[in-house]
Amino acid sequence: MAETVADEDLKQTPLHDLHVELGARMVPFAGYSMPVQYKAGIMAEHQQTRTKAGLFDVSHMGQALLIGPDHETTARALEALTPSNFVELGHGRQRYTVLLNDEGGIIDDLMVTRPLSEAEDGKLMLVVNASRKDVDYAHFRDRLPENVTLEVIDDRALIAVQGPEAVAAVAAHAPRAAELGFMAAEPMEFDGIDCHVARAGYTGEDGVEMSVPAGAAEAIARALLADDRVEPIGLGARDSLRLEAGLCLYGHDIDEMTSPVEGAITFCMQKRRREEGGFPGAERIQGELEKGPGRVRVGLRLDGKAPAREGAEIALPDGPVIGTVTSGGFAPTVGAPIAMGYVPVEHSETGTPLELIVRGKRLPATVADMPFVPNRYYRKPKA
Repeated sequence: MAETVADEDLKQTPLHDLHVELGARMVPFAGYSMPVQYKAGIMAEHQQTRTKAGLFDVSHMGQALLIGPDHETTARALEALTPSNFVELGHGRQRYTVLLNDEGGIIDDLMVTRPLSEAEDGKLMLVVNASRKDVDYAHFRDRLPENVTLEVIDDRALIAVQGPEAVAAVAAHAPRAAELGFMAAEPMEFDGIDCHVARAGYTGEDGVEMSVPAGAAEAIARALLADDRVEPIGLGARDSLRLEAGLCLYGHDIDEMTSPVEGAITFCMQKRRREEGGFPGAERIQGELEKGPGRVRVGLRLDGKAPAREGAEIALPDGPVIGTVTSGGFAPTVGAPIAMGYVPVEHSETGTPLELIVRGKRLPATVADMPFVPNRYYRKPKA
Protein backbone atom coordinates (compact mmCIF):
# COMPACT_ATOMS: atom_id res chain seq x y z
CA MET A 1 0.00 0.00 0.00
CA ALA A 2 2.81 2.43 0.87
CA GLU A 3 5.03 3.91 -1.83
CA THR A 4 8.66 4.99 -1.94
CA VAL A 5 8.54 8.78 -2.25
CA ALA A 6 10.79 11.39 -0.64
CA ASP A 7 8.97 13.10 2.24
CA GLU A 8 9.59 16.55 0.78
CA ASP A 9 7.78 15.53 -2.42
CA LEU A 10 4.61 14.44 -0.62
CA LYS A 11 1.49 16.57 -0.46
CA GLN A 12 -0.38 16.98 2.82
CA THR A 13 -4.10 17.03 3.45
CA PRO A 14 -5.65 19.71 5.70
CA LEU A 15 -5.79 17.07 8.49
CA HIS A 16 -2.09 16.13 8.32
CA ASP A 17 -1.08 17.83 11.57
CA LEU A 18 -4.04 16.27 13.39
CA HIS A 19 -3.01 12.79 12.21
CA VAL A 20 0.50 13.34 13.57
CA GLU A 21 -0.90 14.69 16.85
CA LEU A 22 -3.05 11.55 17.18
CA GLY A 23 0.00 9.30 16.78
CA ALA A 24 -0.69 8.05 13.26
CA ARG A 25 1.95 6.17 11.33
CA MET A 26 2.22 8.19 8.14
CA VAL A 27 3.07 6.61 4.78
CA PRO A 28 3.26 7.78 1.16
CA PHE A 29 0.04 7.04 -0.72
CA ALA A 30 -0.97 8.45 -4.13
CA GLY A 31 1.53 11.29 -3.69
CA TYR A 32 0.27 12.25 -0.23
CA SER A 33 1.43 11.67 3.33
CA MET A 34 -1.44 9.60 4.73
CA PRO A 35 -2.17 7.74 8.00
CA VAL A 36 -1.98 3.96 7.56
CA GLN A 37 -2.92 3.30 11.19
CA TYR A 38 -3.13 4.90 14.63
CA LYS A 39 -2.00 3.61 18.02
CA ALA A 40 -4.85 1.11 18.42
CA GLY A 41 -3.81 -0.75 15.25
CA ILE A 42 -5.55 -1.89 12.09
CA MET A 43 -7.55 -4.72 13.69
CA ALA A 44 -9.02 -2.45 16.37
CA GLU A 45 -9.77 0.28 13.81
CA HIS A 46 -11.53 -2.24 11.58
CA GLN A 47 -13.72 -3.47 14.46
CA GLN A 48 -14.39 0.11 15.57
CA THR A 49 -15.88 0.89 12.16
CA ARG A 50 -17.96 -2.28 12.10
CA THR A 51 -19.38 -1.74 15.61
CA LYS A 52 -19.43 2.04 16.20
CA ALA A 53 -18.02 4.74 13.90
CA GLY A 54 -14.71 5.55 12.23
CA LEU A 55 -13.47 8.84 10.78
CA PHE A 56 -11.43 8.63 7.57
CA ASP A 57 -9.47 11.43 5.93
CA VAL A 58 -10.05 11.02 2.20
CA SER A 59 -9.04 14.54 1.27
CA HIS A 60 -6.45 13.19 -1.15
CA MET A 61 -9.30 12.29 -3.50
CA GLY A 62 -9.99 14.69 -6.34
CA GLN A 63 -13.06 16.94 -6.23
CA ALA A 64 -14.27 18.72 -9.36
CA LEU A 65 -17.31 20.11 -11.15
CA LEU A 66 -18.58 19.60 -14.67
CA ILE A 67 -20.37 22.81 -15.67
CA GLY A 68 -22.61 23.23 -18.69
CA PRO A 69 -25.53 25.45 -19.73
CA ASP A 70 -28.15 22.99 -18.45
CA HIS A 71 -28.43 19.51 -16.95
CA GLU A 72 -29.20 17.74 -20.22
CA THR A 73 -26.07 19.12 -21.88
CA THR A 74 -23.74 18.30 -18.98
CA ALA A 75 -25.27 14.86 -18.45
CA ARG A 76 -24.96 13.96 -22.14
CA ALA A 77 -21.32 15.08 -22.11
CA LEU A 78 -20.60 12.75 -19.19
CA GLU A 79 -22.58 9.92 -20.78
CA ALA A 80 -20.27 10.16 -23.79
CA LEU A 81 -17.39 9.15 -21.50
CA THR A 82 -19.09 6.68 -19.13
CA PRO A 83 -21.69 3.87 -19.38
CA SER A 84 -24.10 5.30 -16.78
CA ASN A 85 -27.40 7.18 -17.04
CA PHE A 86 -26.94 10.77 -15.87
CA VAL A 87 -29.72 12.43 -17.85
CA GLU A 88 -32.27 10.84 -15.52
CA LEU A 89 -30.25 11.23 -12.31
CA GLY A 90 -32.44 13.05 -9.81
CA HIS A 91 -31.66 16.20 -7.88
CA GLY A 92 -29.61 15.43 -4.78
CA ARG A 93 -28.72 11.93 -6.01
CA GLN A 94 -25.29 10.33 -6.34
CA ARG A 95 -24.18 7.58 -8.74
CA TYR A 96 -21.11 5.36 -9.07
CA THR A 97 -19.64 5.15 -12.55
CA VAL A 98 -16.47 4.43 -14.52
CA LEU A 99 -14.53 6.56 -16.98
CA LEU A 100 -13.84 4.43 -20.06
CA ASN A 101 -11.10 4.40 -22.67
CA ASP A 102 -11.84 3.67 -26.32
CA GLU A 103 -11.29 -0.08 -25.77
CA GLY A 104 -13.84 -0.24 -22.94
CA GLY A 105 -11.16 -0.38 -20.24
CA ILE A 106 -11.56 1.56 -17.00
CA ILE A 107 -9.55 4.77 -16.70
CA ASP A 108 -10.97 5.35 -13.20
CA ASP A 109 -14.03 4.75 -11.07
CA LEU A 110 -15.72 7.78 -9.57
CA MET A 111 -18.77 9.18 -7.82
CA VAL A 112 -21.05 11.71 -9.54
CA THR A 113 -23.64 13.86 -7.77
CA ARG A 114 -26.37 16.08 -9.22
CA PRO A 115 -26.83 19.07 -6.90
CA LEU A 116 -30.07 19.27 -4.95
CA SER A 117 -30.81 22.85 -5.97
CA GLU A 118 -32.44 23.45 -9.35
CA ALA A 119 -30.50 26.71 -9.41
CA GLU A 120 -27.36 24.61 -9.91
CA ASP A 121 -28.72 22.62 -12.84
CA GLY A 122 -25.96 22.26 -15.37
CA LYS A 123 -23.46 21.20 -12.69
CA LEU A 124 -22.37 17.67 -11.80
CA MET A 125 -20.06 17.09 -8.83
CA LEU A 126 -17.24 14.55 -9.24
CA VAL A 127 -15.07 12.67 -6.73
CA VAL A 128 -12.20 10.78 -8.40
CA ASN A 129 -9.36 8.61 -7.13
CA ALA A 130 -6.27 10.39 -5.85
CA SER A 131 -3.86 8.34 -7.97
CA ARG A 132 -5.84 9.07 -11.15
CA LYS A 133 -7.00 12.65 -10.81
CA ASP A 134 -4.39 14.14 -13.15
CA VAL A 135 -5.16 11.45 -15.76
CA ASP A 136 -8.90 11.95 -15.31
CA TYR A 137 -8.79 15.73 -15.54
CA ALA A 138 -6.68 15.61 -18.71
CA HIS A 139 -9.10 13.08 -20.23
CA PHE A 140 -12.11 15.25 -19.42
CA ARG A 141 -10.51 18.39 -20.83
CA ASP A 142 -9.55 16.55 -24.01
CA ARG A 143 -12.98 14.99 -24.57
CA LEU A 144 -15.58 17.44 -23.24
CA PRO A 145 -17.55 19.56 -25.73
CA GLU A 146 -16.78 23.29 -25.80
CA ASN A 147 -19.93 24.21 -23.85
CA VAL A 148 -19.06 21.96 -20.86
CA THR A 149 -16.07 22.77 -18.69
CA LEU A 150 -14.20 21.04 -15.87
CA GLU A 151 -13.55 23.06 -12.72
CA VAL A 152 -11.12 21.46 -10.25
CA ILE A 153 -11.86 22.18 -6.58
CA ASP A 154 -8.67 22.63 -4.56
CA ASP A 155 -9.98 24.38 -1.46
CA ARG A 156 -12.05 21.59 0.09
CA ALA A 157 -11.32 18.52 2.19
CA LEU A 158 -13.22 15.22 2.21
CA ILE A 159 -14.07 13.41 5.44
CA ALA A 160 -15.82 10.03 5.61
CA VAL A 161 -17.57 8.83 8.75
CA GLN A 162 -18.54 5.17 8.55
CA GLY A 163 -20.18 2.60 10.80
CA PRO A 164 -23.54 1.82 12.45
CA GLU A 165 -23.30 4.90 14.70
CA ALA A 166 -21.70 7.21 12.12
CA VAL A 167 -24.81 9.05 10.94
CA ALA A 168 -26.03 9.65 14.48
CA ALA A 169 -22.64 11.13 15.39
CA VAL A 170 -22.69 13.45 12.36
CA ALA A 171 -26.36 14.35 12.91
CA ALA A 172 -25.50 15.69 16.37
CA HIS A 173 -23.84 18.56 14.46
CA ALA A 174 -25.73 18.41 11.15
CA PRO A 175 -29.27 17.14 11.87
CA ARG A 176 -30.21 16.93 8.18
CA ALA A 177 -27.71 14.09 7.72
CA ALA A 178 -30.12 11.71 9.47
CA GLU A 179 -32.77 12.41 6.82
CA LEU A 180 -30.65 11.27 3.87
CA GLY A 181 -31.18 7.89 2.25
CA PHE A 182 -28.40 5.84 0.67
CA MET A 183 -26.77 7.68 -2.28
CA ALA A 184 -28.58 10.91 -1.47
CA ALA A 185 -26.58 14.11 -1.08
CA GLU A 186 -27.27 17.71 -0.17
CA PRO A 187 -25.72 20.84 1.28
CA MET A 188 -26.15 21.41 5.01
CA GLU A 189 -24.49 23.08 7.96
CA PHE A 190 -22.20 21.30 10.42
CA ASP A 191 -22.05 23.49 13.54
CA GLY A 192 -22.73 26.46 11.27
CA ILE A 193 -20.11 25.46 8.67
CA ASP A 194 -21.39 24.98 5.10
CA CYS A 195 -20.74 21.39 3.96
CA HIS A 196 -21.96 18.99 1.31
CA VAL A 197 -22.93 15.59 2.73
CA ALA A 198 -23.59 12.33 0.86
CA ARG A 199 -24.87 9.16 2.51
CA ALA A 200 -22.36 6.77 0.99
CA GLY A 201 -18.93 5.29 1.60
CA TYR A 202 -16.32 2.64 0.91
CA THR A 203 -16.74 0.22 3.81
CA GLY A 204 -20.08 -1.52 3.26
CA GLU A 205 -21.38 0.23 6.40
CA ASP A 206 -23.89 3.03 6.73
CA GLY A 207 -22.22 6.41 6.85
CA VAL A 208 -21.52 9.69 5.09
CA GLU A 209 -18.86 11.44 3.08
CA MET A 210 -18.56 15.15 3.77
CA SER A 211 -17.03 17.74 1.44
CA VAL A 212 -15.97 20.58 3.72
CA PRO A 213 -13.97 23.82 3.44
CA ALA A 214 -10.28 22.96 3.82
CA GLY A 215 -9.83 25.56 6.54
CA ALA A 216 -12.66 24.06 8.60
CA ALA A 217 -11.68 20.40 8.20
CA GLU A 218 -9.70 20.16 11.43
CA ALA A 219 -12.44 21.78 13.52
CA ILE A 220 -15.02 19.39 12.05
CA ALA A 221 -12.78 16.35 12.61
CA ARG A 222 -12.07 17.38 16.21
CA ALA A 223 -15.77 17.88 16.90
CA LEU A 224 -16.51 14.38 15.62
CA LEU A 225 -13.58 12.76 17.44
CA ALA A 226 -14.79 14.31 20.69
CA ASP A 227 -17.77 11.95 20.39
CA ASP A 228 -17.15 8.67 22.25
CA ARG A 229 -18.62 6.77 19.29
CA VAL A 230 -15.99 8.00 16.81
CA GLU A 231 -12.30 7.07 16.42
CA PRO A 232 -9.79 7.92 13.66
CA ILE A 233 -9.19 5.19 11.07
CA GLY A 234 -6.24 4.79 8.70
CA LEU A 235 -5.67 3.34 5.25
CA GLY A 236 -4.97 -0.16 6.58
CA ALA A 237 -8.46 -0.67 7.99
CA ARG A 238 -9.99 1.18 5.05
CA ASP A 239 -8.52 -1.51 2.82
CA SER A 240 -9.65 -4.48 4.93
CA LEU A 241 -13.14 -3.00 5.24
CA ARG A 242 -13.55 -2.43 1.50
CA LEU A 243 -12.21 -5.94 0.80
CA GLU A 244 -14.84 -7.48 3.09
CA ALA A 245 -17.43 -5.35 1.25
CA GLY A 246 -16.23 -6.74 -2.09
CA LEU A 247 -15.41 -3.26 -3.41
CA CYS A 248 -12.79 -2.63 -6.08
CA LEU A 249 -9.56 -0.69 -5.55
CA TYR A 250 -8.47 1.06 -8.72
CA GLY A 251 -5.12 -0.09 -10.07
CA HIS A 252 -5.55 -3.45 -8.36
CA ASP A 253 -9.00 -4.95 -9.02
CA ILE A 254 -9.80 -2.78 -12.04
CA ASP A 255 -7.57 -0.93 -14.52
CA GLU A 256 -7.36 0.27 -18.12
CA MET A 257 -7.44 -3.31 -19.41
CA THR A 258 -10.55 -4.28 -17.41
CA SER A 259 -14.11 -3.78 -18.63
CA PRO A 260 -17.03 -3.18 -16.25
CA VAL A 261 -18.37 -6.63 -17.18
CA GLU A 262 -15.10 -8.36 -16.32
CA GLY A 263 -14.91 -6.32 -13.11
CA ALA A 264 -18.42 -7.46 -12.09
CA ILE A 265 -19.56 -3.84 -11.64
CA THR A 266 -22.28 -3.76 -14.29
CA PHE A 267 -24.62 -2.24 -11.68
CA CYS A 268 -23.08 1.07 -12.81
CA MET A 269 -24.76 0.56 -16.20
CA GLN A 270 -28.46 1.38 -16.23
CA LYS A 271 -30.84 -0.26 -18.74
CA ARG A 272 -30.96 2.59 -21.26
CA ARG A 273 -27.18 2.76 -21.54
CA ARG A 274 -26.79 -1.02 -21.84
CA GLU A 275 -29.24 -1.04 -24.71
CA GLU A 276 -28.32 2.20 -26.51
CA GLY A 277 -24.55 2.12 -26.07
CA GLY A 278 -22.95 5.36 -27.19
CA PHE A 279 -20.08 5.15 -24.71
CA PRO A 280 -16.40 4.33 -25.35
CA GLY A 281 -15.79 0.63 -25.92
CA ALA A 282 -19.52 -0.04 -26.33
CA GLU A 283 -18.99 -2.79 -28.89
CA ARG A 284 -16.78 -4.79 -26.52
CA ILE A 285 -18.90 -4.16 -23.43
CA GLN A 286 -22.26 -4.87 -25.07
CA GLY A 287 -20.76 -8.03 -26.57
CA GLU A 288 -19.61 -9.16 -23.12
CA LEU A 289 -23.05 -8.41 -21.68
CA GLU A 290 -24.64 -10.57 -24.36
CA LYS A 291 -22.18 -13.45 -24.61
CA GLY A 292 -20.26 -13.19 -21.35
CA PRO A 293 -16.65 -12.06 -20.84
CA GLY A 294 -13.66 -14.36 -21.05
CA ARG A 295 -12.79 -13.72 -17.41
CA VAL A 296 -14.52 -12.21 -14.39
CA ARG A 297 -13.71 -10.90 -10.92
CA VAL A 298 -14.72 -13.32 -8.15
CA GLY A 299 -14.54 -13.55 -4.37
CA LEU A 300 -12.38 -16.25 -2.81
CA ARG A 301 -12.49 -17.84 0.64
CA LEU A 302 -9.32 -19.61 1.79
CA ASP A 303 -9.08 -22.59 4.07
CA GLY A 304 -6.82 -22.12 7.09
CA LYS A 305 -5.37 -18.81 8.31
CA ALA A 306 -2.67 -17.96 5.72
CA PRO A 307 -3.72 -15.05 3.47
CA ALA A 308 -3.04 -14.69 -0.25
CA ARG A 309 -1.96 -11.23 -1.35
CA GLU A 310 -2.16 -9.41 -4.65
CA GLY A 311 -0.23 -11.23 -7.36
CA ALA A 312 -0.77 -14.75 -6.02
CA GLU A 313 -1.65 -17.19 -8.79
CA ILE A 314 -5.03 -18.91 -8.93
CA ALA A 315 -4.97 -22.53 -10.10
CA LEU A 316 -7.29 -25.46 -10.58
CA PRO A 317 -6.86 -28.11 -7.86
CA ASP A 318 -3.64 -29.97 -8.74
CA GLY A 319 -3.91 -28.26 -12.13
CA PRO A 320 -2.75 -25.31 -14.20
CA VAL A 321 -2.76 -21.64 -13.28
CA ILE A 322 -5.93 -19.91 -14.52
CA GLY A 323 -5.88 -16.47 -12.89
CA THR A 324 -4.41 -13.97 -10.47
CA VAL A 325 -5.37 -12.52 -7.09
CA THR A 326 -5.89 -8.73 -7.24
CA SER A 327 -6.66 -8.05 -3.55
CA GLY A 328 -6.33 -10.26 -0.51
CA GLY A 329 -5.77 -10.36 3.22
CA PHE A 330 -7.15 -11.46 6.57
CA ALA A 331 -10.75 -10.38 7.09
CA PRO A 332 -11.30 -9.51 10.78
CA THR A 333 -15.10 -9.66 10.62
CA VAL A 334 -15.08 -12.94 8.71
CA GLY A 335 -12.30 -14.35 10.91
CA ALA A 336 -10.57 -15.88 7.89
CA PRO A 337 -8.46 -14.89 4.87
CA ILE A 338 -10.34 -13.70 1.79
CA ALA A 339 -9.34 -12.47 -1.64
CA MET A 340 -10.60 -11.23 -4.99
CA GLY A 341 -9.19 -12.11 -8.36
CA TYR A 342 -9.87 -12.95 -11.99
CA VAL A 343 -10.68 -16.40 -13.36
CA PRO A 344 -12.21 -17.70 -16.61
CA VAL A 345 -16.01 -17.52 -16.50
CA GLU A 346 -16.31 -21.31 -16.60
CA HIS A 347 -14.57 -21.47 -13.21
CA SER A 348 -16.42 -18.55 -11.59
CA GLU A 349 -19.49 -20.25 -10.10
CA THR A 350 -19.92 -19.94 -6.34
CA GLY A 351 -18.54 -23.02 -4.59
CA THR A 352 -15.97 -23.85 -7.29
CA PRO A 353 -12.85 -25.34 -5.63
CA LEU A 354 -9.56 -23.66 -6.55
CA GLU A 355 -6.04 -23.30 -5.19
CA LEU A 356 -4.05 -20.12 -4.53
CA ILE A 357 -0.28 -20.41 -4.86
CA VAL A 358 1.47 -18.54 -2.03
CA ARG A 359 5.27 -18.74 -1.81
CA GLY A 360 5.19 -21.95 -3.82
CA LYS A 361 2.56 -23.61 -1.64
CA ARG A 362 -0.92 -24.41 -2.91
CA LEU A 363 -3.65 -23.24 -0.53
CA PRO A 364 -7.20 -24.59 -0.94
CA ALA A 365 -9.79 -21.91 -1.74
CA THR A 366 -13.39 -21.66 -2.88
CA VAL A 367 -15.19 -19.16 -5.08
CA ALA A 368 -17.44 -17.18 -2.73
CA ASP A 369 -20.28 -14.70 -3.03
CA MET A 370 -19.51 -11.03 -2.45
CA PRO A 371 -19.81 -9.03 -0.31
CA PHE A 372 -18.10 -11.26 2.24
CA VAL A 373 -19.80 -9.24 5.01
CA PRO A 374 -23.40 -8.09 4.37
CA ASN A 375 -23.68 -4.43 3.39
CA ARG A 376 -25.57 -2.24 5.81
CA TYR A 377 -26.43 0.74 3.64
CA TYR A 378 -29.46 2.71 4.84
CA ARG A 379 -32.46 2.39 2.57
CA LYS A 380 -34.90 5.16 3.39
CA PRO A 381 -38.47 3.88 3.73
CA LYS A 382 -40.73 4.99 0.89
CA ALA A 383 -43.39 7.51 1.87
